Amino acid sequence: MLYKSNQDLPLEIRNRFPEAYLDLYRAAFNSAVHWYGEVTKAHQVALSAVKMQSAMDKKAFV
Repeated sequence: MLYKSNQDLPLEIRNRFPEAYLDLYRAAFNSAVHWYGEVTKAHQVALSAVKMQSAMDKKAFV
């Protein structure tokens, strides 16, 4: 299951993150599905990518 747009993402993900992070989540998820072939693992990878980007963004403001 690949997500073609941010509107295709689950509601809990769309409500949780701003648009820029949704783009990152979707790209990471789709890539991980191709790589691992598992939706659960792809979700973990995508959340990790968003978490890492968020941490980097916060450091940029310090």
